[in-house]
Amino acid sequence: MMSDRVAAIVGVAESDLGYTPGKTVLQLQAQAAKAALDEAGLTKDDVDAVFTAGNWAWAPNLMLAEYLGIQPKYTDGTNIGGSSFEAHVGHAVAGIRAGLFEVALITYGSNQKSNRSRNAIPPYAMLTEQYERSYGLPTPVGAYALAAMRHMYQYGTTGEQLAEIAVATRKWAAMNEKAMMREPITIDDVLNSRWIAEPLHLLDCCLVTDGGGAVIVASAAAASRAKTRPVWILGHGETHTHNSIVNMPDLTVTGARESGQRAFEMAGVRHEDIDVAEIYDSFTITVLLTLEALGFCKPGEGGAFVSGQRTAPGGDFPMNTNGGGLSYCHPGMYGIFLLIEATRQLRGECGPRQVENARLALVNGTGGVLSSTSTVILGRD
Repeated sequence: MMSDRVAAIVGVAESDLGYTPGKTVLQLQAQAAKAALDEAGLTKDDVDAVFTAGNWAWAPNLMLAEYLGIQPKYTDGTNIGGSSFEAHVGHAVAGIRAGLFEVALITYGSNQKSNRSRNAIPPYAMLTEQYERSYGLPTPVGAYALAAMRHMYQYGTTGEQLAEIAVATRKWAAMNEKAMMREPITIDDVLNSRWIAEPLHLLDCCLVTDGGGAVIVASAAAASRAKTRPVWILGHGETHTHNSIVNMPDLTVTGARESGQRAFEMAGVRHEDIDVAEIYDSFTITVLLTLEALGFCKPGEGGAFVSGQRTAPGGDFPMNTNGGGLSYCHPGMYGIFLLIEATRQLRGECGPRQVENARLALVNGTGGVLSSTSTVILGRD
């Protein structure tokens, strides 16, 4: 590894997950934040930077910081969808490197399942939405279905290959007591589940749950005082390529091509050095496109790459080891949970699903309709 040790993740935690009708988004985030700070041996008085993203307030940082009783000297509300939190990690490292703060709290929370907001469709198209919604495109699943269909047409990728991802991810979920869906599934189960937007079946799609998460990023000096073993932030890259799917430059190539390259260069590591990968899996096609864009295989080879349960427990490419958004939880903007799982894997805390001798982890968030990506490479001493 070539990257210097500027900042580390020293605390991670989830809130209650699944169906939480008695909790607000603020309560979910407070629950996760306290647990993450307790784990690190810190308190809210140690936090001098606040990062969050969500659509639950006109200014989420203001409401959250007020609720938590924190007056930060640095605040960041970057919202690029599900990859926001990987971007927050990169921004936190930059701020710490510049000497702006020492301890950053990153949170997310959603009660989209219990308040049924996930399926709430605004009555009219806003701004550039007029070029898609008027033609009946269901968002976001329709956009991902377009990408999947294009990949199948261009490269011959099959539904069975996409199903391999869902089946492997469920095997990891079976070993995670916090996962919502733990019953084994087969490729036939995926292919026989109902269509959501062809060629994506129900089991190609992420769950809809409530939940919150928190990540504590500390300077090297602050990390040395924490109770936990530091997980160093070695590399980071981010980008966004479009907002509406009609403006995606290439339906088969995501911005992970750029964000991943920058993260690898910053970390000074190679693809073959990565021990565990946590890849945003809003849909199975999201994973396949991301693996190609990150360079783990060539364009068009993603289907073959994931075949034979290569990403399942016991495979040579451990991926989405908590059960992913497909089987563990997915409260809308899932990226913070990728960071939580990667940190626990590198600390060796994952029990039956622990990847042996995991020293380097790659995390890649995706937001919008394959619109934004942010890649983080983490490592332990």
